[in-house]
Amino acid sequence: MDIKKLRQLPEFFRFVMVGVFATALHYGVYFVLQWVINVNVAYTLGYAISFVANFYLTAYFTFGQKPSWSKAFGFGGAHLVNYLLHMGLLNLFLWLGISKTLAPVPVFAIAIPVNFLLVRFVFKNKRLDGKS
Repeated sequence: MDIKKLRQLPEFFRFVMVGVFATALHYGVYFVLQWVINVNVAYTLGYAISFVANFYLTAYFTFGQKPSWSKAFGFGGAHLVNYLLHMGLLNLFLWLGISKTLAPVPVFAIAIPVNFLLVRFVFKNKRLDGKS
């Protein structure tokens, strides 16, 4: 499937595609690093790396917009809330006895839908573009 056809998919499906990629990147970094460093540090590094890729893919592919500083700050704010949710849930699931390897899975299941709503607000909010 070429990029033009992919851009014709509904916004939510494009968001899911970007999200799957960003989540796989996040988990991949976490999975490798959690064996050699603290799980919270590994999770944070994976989140940070996937955040950068996610921002650009979300702007260009999901919402068809150029990245801007206002969008970057809004996206960063949405992801700060999302990161805090991730970390709280990760540590909750670890505390509940879920293995380090599997604990991110339920975190993703809860946090990704919340993230969609936050990020969609950022990219659909005309005030962040300086427009009323």
